[in-house]
Order: sequence, then C-alpha cells, then structure tokens
Amino acid sequence: MGSIEVIQGDITKLNVDAIVNAANESLLGGGGVDGAIHDAAGEELLDECRKIGGCPTGEARITKGYLLPVKFIIHTVGPIWNGGYKDEIDLLRSAYQNSLKLASSHGVETIAFPNISTGVYGFPKKSAVEIAVNAVRGYISKNALPKKVIFVCFDEENYEIYREKIIQK
Repeated sequence: MGSIEVIQGDITKLNVDAIVNAANESLLGGGGVDGAIHDAAGEELLDECRKIGGCPTGEARITKGYLLPVKFIIHTVGPIWNGGYKDEIDLLRSAYQNSLKLASSHGVETIAFPNISTGVYGFPKKSAVEIAVNAVRGYISKNALPKKVIFVCFDEENYEIYREKIIQK
C-alpha cells in the first residue's frame, strides 16, 4: 500500500512525478493554484491545454510538466460548492479518483495534490479533506501506483485540517 503525507508549501516547487492542478473547465489558467501552475510551467502548457479543449467537472486530463520539476501535470476540475445539492461530494471524490487513475496509467509513483475546490469554489474545508483523504486511501489500498501521495497545503489552516485527518487514520 502507498503512503500519504501532508506538507505546507508551494506545489510548483515539488520534485515529484506529477502534480495535480485544481483547474477550471477551460484548462486555460485562472487564479490560485491554477494560475501559479500555469505561470511556473510556461507558455507551452497553455498551448497544450488549448489543444485538449477543456475538462468537465470531476474528470481529469494530463499534460507535460514543461518548466516545472515534474513529468506531468494532471488537471482536474473540482465542483463549485452550491450547498451540497448539486452532486458536489460525488464530483469532488471523482476529481481525486480520476486524477489517481490517470496517474497510475502513466506510471506515476509520486503525486502531489492541492486543496481542490476549497478556495474560490467555496467547498467546506473539513468536508473536502474528508473526501480527499478517503478517496486517496481507498485508491492506494487497491492499486500499486502511485506509491506516494502528498497533500500540499499553501496555508496553515488547510495544513492543520489535513494533518489532523491523516494522523487519525
């Protein structure tokens, strides 16, 4: 079974096989982690994302890492929180599961996730962490890859929520 870690830091600086981008459906960049990843990866990422043509909520797409110290960027679109009445829980779970499936199919051994949907998309942080950790644990308990999953939290609040959940097991 693979391992799970949580760190506080900048996902664009990690030396892993793949990082996950909390993208919007256009895949053409945006704010938060999406904008940071696009800025750090360079213009070629935007060109490849244009060719892909978007990604529905809950699904995932893969690109090269370009100027980042990673082989791949997996772009997934988390749901916008609407009070839990528009399949947000299932869509967030699917975003993690589909990212992991794509990683496995590309031989990714180490992958880093940001806090999907908890920024401007407004998903309640504790619920999002519960869904994320359970989805990852379930997946890595049944699959050889990835071997290591890192949750990367930009801020202290998310870091503490993840740390508490991961220590609980």
